[in-house]
Amino acid sequence: LQVLVPRLTVLTQSDCIWQRISWRLVENVPERWMENVVSGMVRLAAGPEVLSRLLGSIVLKNKKAEFVLTHKFLLLQYQHKNSVLQSLLGYLAGEKTRGCLLVEVLKKLLETWGNSSALRHTPIQQQLYISKAIVICLAQLTNSQIQEHKAVLLSGMMAGMECHLDSNIARVRQLGMVVAECLSARLNSEDHRLKFQYVEDDELRELRSLSTPRPLSSWEAPPQQHRDGDSQMESRPNRVESKQPVQRTQDTESESELDSDDELIPYDLSIDTELQRSQAPAYVSDCVEVLRASAHPEQIETTLKIVEDLIRKNPTASREVSVQFAQVLLHLEDKFNISGFIGLRQRGLVAITVTDIIPVTQYLTAEFYAVNYSLAQRLDILDVLALAAQELSQPDSSRRAANETPSIQLLREASDPHNPSQQWKKIIEERIENKTRRFAKGTSRPEAKAVPNRLGPVAGHFFFPLIGNYDRPQSPFDFLAEQPLMMGRLIHTLAILMYFSVNVPIAIHMGKALLDFTWAVRYHKDTYVRQGTLFAVSSILLSVPSHILLTEVPDELLEMRSWLADVAENDPDEGCRKSALQSLLLLENFKKKLGLFAE
Repeated sequence: LQVLVPRLTVLTQSDCIWQRISWRLVENVPERWMENVVSGMVRLAAGPEVLSRLLGSIVLKNKKAEFVLTHKFLLLQYQHKNSVLQSLLGYLAGEKTRGCLLVEVLKKLLETWGNSSALRHTPIQQQLYISKAIVICLAQLTNSQIQEHKAVLLSGMMAGMECHLDSNIARVRQLGMVVAECLSARLNSEDHRLKFQYVEDDELRELRSLSTPRPLSSWEAPPQQHRDGDSQMESRPNRVESKQPVQRTQDTESESELDSDDELIPYDLSIDTELQRSQAPAYVSDCVEVLRASAHPEQIETTLKIVEDLIRKNPTASREVSVQFAQVLLHLEDKFNISGFIGLRQRGLVAITVTDIIPVTQYLTAEFYAVNYSLAQRLDILDVLALAAQELSQPDSSRRAANETPSIQLLREASDPHNPSQQWKKIIEERIENKTRRFAKGTSRPEAKAVPNRLGPVAGHFFFPLIGNYDRPQSPFDFLAEQPLMMGRLIHTLAILMYFSVNVPIAIHMGKALLDFTWAVRYHKDTYVRQGTLFAVSSILLSVPSHILLTEVPDELLEMRSWLADVAENDPDEGCRKSALQSLLLLENFKKKLGLFAE
């Protein structure tokens, strides 16, 4: 085909007899070879006009060719380039006899695009491919065809837009928004078109550009005999243009001499500071009052900027109003569009949580399941708990700096070269060093001092209230059915808490509880929940010592291994497959240690 298609393309360009020969050649292909021949011609043909000259109306005469061109190429495969899609769909729209097939193809694509089950069980690459096919089909339809099938297309757009916007994956939502905008642009007038707010990248711009039909002139390559003449014509203007920059540079130099401002001395603005109209509070209790009752945006912004430092510098005063302070920050709204409001409020909540750990953690975990809270506030609670656990699991930087400061000062005093009492010590040390024979040198840096894990004693206060109340009757909604986004974020947060509790004595109990919790949702229909489940499994394998896991939950590990193998092979999401493979590698390390999993 790589030799036949280019030759037939040239012969059928101006000869109708060769077109009929090509049509008869394709029609007489045996049935078992029809798919390979037709698909190869579609991939190699340079545009819909060439494809129409080569294939003719084979899509209307042969059922196998119709299945390949209208179903398999569009719904079962997703590796083809944009040019192949434009060529195929342009071929279907080329004649009125094939136009009905283009409408049927668009209906099939919209039905698949609006199927929530297909959306959950197909990879993102295939969803992008189907979205491109829909946009190209819209570009090929005429206005009369759009008006004739407007009701069907509108219902398909509404169903697909609903299931895409309900997805927890941002990329799926963005693809749904772009396709819905393209559909609305063809179905509705300018006053009633849909317009979404999203960050546009190269992939989305490419998808949107497909809504414009590709001109036929862009498919055909220019004849060989004209290329030399074109290159000569292009070389002449370049010579003329090469002389113009010299004149432009001379003009700009003369203008710069006339308009030179070198004699003016600029003001030094490097030490300028922004004037603050409101004074920052000096006490923690004043911060609570300002954030609760103040209606001045500048005062609230100034207070938010100093909240974190003020809490950490005054831990005793902060503990007296810790729960009250956390309540004010949690309910604080961005009424004045303050710059960096979310980050400032979050850092304040983290600071008050690590300052007074148990009361604030108990308050936050209880409010997570309370009524009259928005989804954003519940997500903020999960983020604060995860960040506070991360800070508590790391060494205390303030204590370490305080302990290291005197030693650094002593070293500076001891290394003073002007101190005469140190000269004789230096001479003796040099003589000893020269006469000492060393076989190996130790580490140049002193080893880091071991410090207790501050998260260890309080890890249970972070973990167990979150995992123990998700199915209580007083919960405001059903996590498993109604809110897959909240369920996924909850599992991710529990996995983060599990990971930061490595080598903590209570880690085995946390791991068993998290394993039981995630085992019930391992086959959840939402991709984000399955990703969180696999992340939780990895955190359990990394945080709990292997010999304890093999002793406490050997049967669960065997079931986990078979489940991970199934996910790594059959899950439609690429991220889930990669996470499952990583977890399988961790289990293989367990196998090498104790040889538990016998084949």
